[in-house]
Amino acid sequence: MKNRIISGAMTIALGMLIALGPQFLFKVCNTTGHGLLRCHWSAQGEIGIGVLIATLGIALLIFAESNVRLGLTIGIFFSSIIALCIPHALIGGCGMMSMACRRVAFPALTVIGFVLMAGAAVNAVYLVRGRS
Repeated sequence: MKNRIISGAMTIALGMLIALGPQFLFKVCNTTGHGLLRCHWSAQGEIGIGVLIATLGIALLIFAESNVRLGLTIGIFFSSIIALCIPHALIGGCGMMSMACRRVAFPALTVIGFVLMAGAAVNAVYLVRGRS
C-alpha cells in the first residue's frame, strides 16, 4: 500500500512537471515574427507525454494488483524515455545555446526525465521481487 501511494504520487507530480513546467515554471523561448520556434513545439509535445505519465500515475494509485502495476510502471519507464527524446532528438530547440530553452527548460526536463526513469526502474524491480 505504501509503495503504491509513493510511486503513484511521485509519478503524478513528475508527469505534471513535464507537462506544465515548460509552460509556466521554466519557460521556453517566445514566438518570433517568423512563426513559432522549435522549442515551442517541444514544449507542446511535452504536454502530451506529461499528461500521459500523470494518468499512468493515477492508475498506479487505483490498481492494487502487482501485475497491473508492473505493466503501468513499464509504461512509465518508456514514456520517460520519450519525454527525454522530445527536446534532445525528436523535435529539438533553438540553435543558440544562450536561449532560455537550452539554458533552463531542456536541462530541467532532462533531470525530471532521468529521475522518473530511475524511479520507474526501482519500482519495477520492487514489484518483480515482491512477486517471487
